[in-house]
Amino acid sequence: MEIPKQSADIFEILNKGQFICSNSSKDEIRKLYGVINQEYEAFYTYFMGINLFLEEGDEYYYFTRKDSKADIERKLESALKWIDIIDFLKTFEAGFSSGFRFKPSDILVRLSVDADLKNKLEDLKKYASGKEKHAEILEKILDHLEKDNFIEIENEIMHEYKTLASFSYLEQLILTINIPEDIKNEIPE
Repeated sequence: MEIPKQSADIFEILNKGQFICSNSSKDEIRKLYGVINQEYEAFYTYFMGINLFLEEGDEYYYFTRKDSKADIERKLESALKWIDIIDFLKTFEAGFSSGFRFKPSDILVRLSVDADLKNKLEDLKKYASGKEKHAEILEKILDHLEKDNFIEIENEIMHEYKTLASFSYLEQLILTINIPEDIKNEIPE
């Protein structure tokens, strides 16, 4: 089997838990997406040999691994964080999804007239260690999203972000959560 020459670059990105998206504004990421798209089987086989599973989403790629119980618990905590963040972003704009463009200043302006949005941002303090001001909390949340390749800065002068195709991964994560009817209305003791 011939090892695809971009394997190291792809590994470097995906092994950090990041995504390679078709709609990235970074040319090198879009090129890597195209290479994976054309040679998916070769990459899948290659990475499977080192216990990494190359997964394909809707216009994005990522790695999965077989997880231990401790890893699963850590992932559940991470999923709860993303659910809170998605809830906040969808409260800001119901159409917040792949390709959506926004400025943090627009969110901050909306806080002054939307109490629900403001409350949800204040609930996100727990993910913004030590931050108290709304602008600081929002900046930290956006840093989380950017670090994990769900958004990227598209215009540094205007401070405008673009939501990447990998954001669909978070939306799908939430859609797969199934709460059985018989426990929906139970109050935990």
